[in-house]
Amino acid sequence: MNKITRLFTVSLGVSLAVGVGIANAAFPEDKPVTLVVPFAAGGPTDKVARELALVMTKNLKQQVIVDNSPGAGGTIAAKKVLNAPKDGYTVLIHHIGMSTAPALYKNLGFDPNTDYEHLGQVADVPMVLVANKDLPPKNYTELLAYIKANGSKIAYANAGVGSASHLCGLLFMSTIQQDMTTVPYKGTAPALTDLMGGQVQLMCDQTTNLSGQLKAHSIKAYGATTMQRIPAFKEIPTLNEQGLKNFQVTVWHGVYAPKGTPKQAVDKLAAAIKASIADAGYKAKMSELGATVPNEKNASPEGHKAHLKAQIDLWTPIIKKAGVYAD
Repeated sequence: MNKITRLFTVSLGVSLAVGVGIANAAFPEDKPVTLVVPFAAGGPTDKVARELALVMTKNLKQQVIVDNSPGAGGTIAAKKVLNAPKDGYTVLIHHIGMSTAPALYKNLGFDPNTDYEHLGQVADVPMVLVANKDLPPKNYTELLAYIKANGSKIAYANAGVGSASHLCGLLFMSTIQQDMTTVPYKGTAPALTDLMGGQVQLMCDQTTNLSGQLKAHSIKAYGATTMQRIPAFKEIPTLNEQGLKNFQVTVWHGVYAPKGTPKQAVDKLAAAIKASIADAGYKAKMSELGATVPNEKNASPEGHKAHLKAQIDLWTPIIKKAGVYAD
């Protein structure tokens, strides 16, 4: 064996040893896990993420920090995580928008089904169909007749294209087979301000955004978008129980790692998520937000992946029929 061959053999052996060492390194090591949030600090998804990060820190025995990377309906954050090192230290939390992005963006640049490891769902945030408090209908039955009679004269507000309030409105109008005039805003706050001021009449949004106004009775609630009444707002009947059968929209949240993340890291993260959403303190915080933890099936990686696919299959034809695009 000549000198060059010996050097190559030694070098290759060292490289292989280092590679094996990295592959077998315990996860997580002495470095924090970054939970990337696709929306600004203080919003509903950010609130869920920060509560989750606190409990995951305890269960992983390693710090989990929150990184807000807002913009483009969450796709900036999704791409940021997709392009991060596939080592388990950068993960994404995203809501229902992960399932609507394929239809909303002509040039999305990633496939939510195949480009990520699905680690589990962590929260379900219900929505409520609300109106300006002076709108005449007293209940959902009267509201439906009112919408049918006035159609495009009714202004339906949302927080912007691709927002949860936009999606709820699309599904609602599709279900009752009646269009209204859609008025998009740049965020929930201005939309809610105009709703209370009477510039627009209807809106459907998350309890995390509406809780203050609902408790103060400064807006009128016509129905919850869940199968059972929301524990924090039991006085609000569901749309389902009022005749809009099987109408259900919850802003579910899941956690993702880039495809190719080592199995050891995926398993550790999924186990930490499972333990975190079972934590009594986390459940209490979700309840304060008007949210609930997902069922055991959807909290699992397999259930999360199946639910995502089902949601993509649900939303794609609705969005395409509406002819709405975000790019």
